[in-house]
Amino acid sequence: MAISVFDFFSIGIGPSSSHTVGPMRAAQFFANRLKEDGLLSQTASVRVELFGSLGATGRGHATPKAVLLGLEGHSPSTIDPDVADADVARIRRTKRLRLLGTEIGDTHEIPFDEPTQLILHMRRALPYHANAMTLFAYDRDGIPLLEKTYYSVGGGFVVDEDSVCADPDNDDTTQLAYPFHTGAQLLKFARETGLSISSLMLENEKAWRSEEEIRAGLLEIWKVMQECITRGLNREGILPGGLEVRRRAATSARQLRAEGDPMMHRTEWTTIYAMAVNEENAAGGRVVTAPTNGAAGVLPAVLSHYVNFVPGADEEGIIRFLLTAGAIGMLIKENASLSGAEVGCQGEVGSACSMAAGAFAEAIGGTPEQVENAAEIGMEHNLGLTCDPVGGLVQIPCIERNGMAAVKAVTAARMAMRGDGSHKVSLDDVIKTMKETGADMSVKYKETARGGLAVNLTEC
Repeated sequence: MAISVFDFFSIGIGPSSSHTVGPMRAAQFFANRLKEDGLLSQTASVRVELFGSLGATGRGHATPKAVLLGLEGHSPSTIDPDVADADVARIRRTKRLRLLGTEIGDTHEIPFDEPTQLILHMRRALPYHANAMTLFAYDRDGIPLLEKTYYSVGGGFVVDEDSVCADPDNDDTTQLAYPFHTGAQLLKFARETGLSISSLMLENEKAWRSEEEIRAGLLEIWKVMQECITRGLNREGILPGGLEVRRRAATSARQLRAEGDPMMHRTEWTTIYAMAVNEENAAGGRVVTAPTNGAAGVLPAVLSHYVNFVPGADEEGIIRFLLTAGAIGMLIKENASLSGAEVGCQGEVGSACSMAAGAFAEAIGGTPEQVENAAEIGMEHNLGLTCDPVGGLVQIPCIERNGMAAVKAVTAARMAMRGDGSHKVSLDDVIKTMKETGADMSVKYKETARGGLAVNLTEC
């Protein structure tokens, strides 16, 4: 199935793409399906059941909040985080839900008792994916009107039960200039055409948009990333959720500014940029899913490193960076996973590190072979990374982990640029290994908060 870079880098709210953005979209899909089938006015009640990782860590990831907002018609890309909190507070206070309440003329208010109608199954899972949710609608006599199961498969992407068994190639008629499914195919196109990886991606993106629209859209994504960093560098206090985690990016930034020349501290700045984004994400702020919310700080941090610390950095480099990151992310999504609930954090922060490494190499003039090598290094040294969020919150170790991965991505790119692009382990090899490692990983290390730091942190 052809995926656009704009599907990949979507604007949403924190703290999680798979547990917040995906469930909000799924709930919105369900409410819209009721409308499309002419069932909205007949609906007297709804029930939602969350399974697998959505049930196990849903509360810490704000999944119930996301479901309520989605049923009311909110979209992750447009919702105001402040409005979101107020709407959820109203639903819980009044025990009334406005189905598609954001659409004028379509509002249909029903009773909703969250403790009995939004069920989190802590240890039940559905077969297809660890992030599953089933929604039910009933008429006033309790007769079922609609039942749909959705899977939040990582990065905010959602598939429904009908899509699970379908062949996407039969339904997708999008004609790409350079359709690739592996890193080897991508390099083959580059050799045959003489085009860079970002140029190949640009040609593919023209299947959906004009070049002018693509460039403007990518710069808008960068603008949102910058705004998120700026907010994170200027906000202090305690993050929500009960762990009493204090924001550190703003304090660290003040200290670095006082120490003088930013070039002398560029590694620390890169770390802080990533932490600023993930502190915003943990607070439920607006972020760019890149490729997930839990790993949303890595690409903005490395792109900021490029803009602030690489002589000659320009808008063209920003565009090349994002296009290349998208190409690498698509390879990982198609051949492995972006979901921490499926393969651990190697699929989230590991993927982001790989994408950022290859993208940075592209932006600073790397050959396609050097770009592929950088992406391979970035992923290789995140293999086996577990997803074990303390308290089910995207805070410990997630915030620091983004900072470490951003620095690792820059280092990986610099290593690749010192070589000619030839290496023993290919990007395809390491992606395959990541998938196999995730399959072998115990479920307690895959975003269930039942292993690792999630259970070994000593409470004070």
